[in-house]
Amino acid sequence: MLHDDLKELKRYPFHMPGHKRNTALGIEGSEIDITEISGFDDLHKPTGAILDLERELAELYCCSRSHLLVNGSTVGILAAVFAVAKRGDKVLISRNCHKSVYNACLLRELKTVYIEPEFDGLNGYYTRINQSAIDRAVAENPDASAVIVTSPTYEGNVSYITDEIPVIIDAAHGAHLPFCGFCPYPKGDLVISSLHKTLPALTQTAVINIYNEYYAEKVKEYLDIFETSSPSYVLMNSVSKCVRYIKNGKKDFAEYKKNLEEFYKTPLKNLEFTINDDIGKIVVSTARCGITGVELANILRDEFLTECEMASLNYVLLMTSPADTEIAFNRLSSALEIIDGRLSRKTPRLIKKPDIPEKICESFEVENTAAVPLNNAEGKICGEFVYAYPPGVPIIVPGEIITADIIKTLTKAEADGINILSAGNLLPRFILTKSV
Repeated sequence: MLHDDLKELKRYPFHMPGHKRNTALGIEGSEIDITEISGFDDLHKPTGAILDLERELAELYCCSRSHLLVNGSTVGILAAVFAVAKRGDKVLISRNCHKSVYNACLLRELKTVYIEPEFDGLNGYYTRINQSAIDRAVAENPDASAVIVTSPTYEGNVSYITDEIPVIIDAAHGAHLPFCGFCPYPKGDLVISSLHKTLPALTQTAVINIYNEYYAEKVKEYLDIFETSSPSYVLMNSVSKCVRYIKNGKKDFAEYKKNLEEFYKTPLKNLEFTINDDIGKIVVSTARCGITGVELANILRDEFLTECEMASLNYVLLMTSPADTEIAFNRLSSALEIIDGRLSRKTPRLIKKPDIPEKICESFEVENTAAVPLNNAEGKICGEFVYAYPPGVPIIVPGEIITADIIKTLTKAEADGINILSAGNLLPRFILTKSV
């Protein structure tokens, strides 16, 4: 395997990269950081160890072929969207898609029609998207070229959908699902997963799994365009080790599931667990007690040296993986039990499902923008993407009308400590709007 080959670097490197594998420089990982030298294959035209690695990934994910990605799921999503849709086509996308999907639609100049998933009004996030919603959207838009959905969601809700037109699944958070026994891996024509999010692999590593061979060559064509021409052997080495871990890790995955099942027995009276399809995503709801998710995250960080994945108004999300030990789960369980004992039951804070703003034009049609004070932006056409990050799902998209509710949402999010990002980085004082 690739990670075994990289142990045999014996030739002196009169080639890139510039650290020359000189360990005296103290650069971690440099000892295996090479370029496409003879005998070590090429990600863009694999014929040896990297090709073998991709074939093993395809076998693990039961698909036609897989491509290893070193620019995260983002590059896989870009390639998938460009592979199935031509410039000016119409696509159906779930409103809770990641910003990479919206960016792909902008770059490809696609017309977008939104499909609204179900909404958890207690915790305040989108959950599954129903097959009936997909069927209705396709029937109303017979000229659509593709369906794009997020499954599983950030919080672990999985949607299983099918259609006659191409289905792209952003399964960035589902790389582990085929191996854990929680729930099935979502299937589509093209499915993209981030290995690094939920499996033992380095950040930026991902895989695009091709289940419809018809799109294979187009996907490869656009991967060669979008993905770096200098793929990191340090990252690919971690994927090679990750694949070995998966193939030999049945005991670890079984232990992981057992640890989670024991963890969910933590006795809580005020905080609550919201258990979704992927039980590895620990959602702790604060909706029925006197603190916000942001406050709970701060307590866990400051008092218990535990960092959450993200915090929102009514919940925190803690991500787990097979690399978490029983000790780690026990530590979190104890911390939550102690915090829970300080709290009291309150009337639930319900969160209204966000209205999808009226769209005046497509995002790619917004070219000239001007900054206006957020409080004076009602009725104007938004000129930038605005996200709660993580997870990177847009609150408003360029081309949509800024409403009083959106202004209120952004203002409250800032006050509650929610991380809001925008293209112009001018919020909370200003927002970019479309100018004539």
